[in-house]
Amino acid sequence: MRILLVEDHPELCEWVAKALRQAGYVVDTTDRGDHAEHHLLTGEYDGVLLDLSLPGKDGLEVLRHLRARGSRVPVLIFTARGSVDDRIKGLNLGADDYLPKPFELAELEARLKALLRRSLGQNPVVRLGDLEFDTLSRLPSVRGKPLALTPRELAVLETLLSRIGRPVARDALFEKIFSMERDARAEAIEIYVHRLRKKLEGSGVQITTVRGLGYMIGALSQAAA
Repeated sequence: MRILLVEDHPELCEWVAKALRQAGYVVDTTDRGDHAEHHLLTGEYDGVLLDLSLPGKDGLEVLRHLRARGSRVPVLIFTARGSVDDRIKGLNLGADDYLPKPFELAELEARLKALLRRSLGQNPVVRLGDLEFDTLSRLPSVRGKPLALTPRELAVLETLLSRIGRPVARDALFEKIFSMERDARAEAIEIYVHRLRKKLEGSGVQITTVRGLGYMIGALSQAAA
C-alpha cells in the first residue's frame, strides 16, 4: 500500500518513513503543504499521514481542498497542535483520525492499519487456495506457515489480493510499489511478479498475465479456467 507522509520535522519524518517501509508500505514523503497537495493531485495513495503546521500551506487547508475534490483517501492527522478545538476542526474537515505528538510508533501503525482496513471494507483475513493473508498484521501464510516476502513482494501480493479475479494494470502496480524513485522503471514490476509466483508455488494460488490488462490473482482452478 502506498502512503503519503507529510511532515516538516526531518528526523521524525525519516523515523516514521523508515518504520513504515520496514512494515511493507511504500512511502512518499514531503515537508511542505503545497507539495503535498501536488502529490495528492497527481498520485494515487491508500492513506495520508498529515502534520498540520507546515510551510507552504497549512495541513488543514490541504485536508480541506482534498475533501472538496471528493477524495475519500483515509487521512490520519498527527500534530503537536493538540487542543480540543484543533482536533474538532480537523475531524470536521474530514480527517479520519487524530494522533497528538508525541506518539508511540506502534500506536501510529495500529491506527493506520485500522483506517486502511475500514476504507477497503476488508474482512480481517483473505483466503485464497491455501494462502491466508491477515489484513491486520499484513502477514501472509500458506497452510499455517509464514510466507517470507520482501516489502515489495508483499506490496504486489496485497494489491492483487485487493482485486481478486480482476486484472491490475502494470502501471497501477508500479504506482503502488514504488515511491518517487527516479531510477525505477515499470519493467521492474515483472521481476517482483516473477519472484512472487515462485514463492506461491504449491499454494493453490496463481498469478496470471492478462494480455493488455495486467496481472490477476486467483485460485489455481480459477486461473486455469
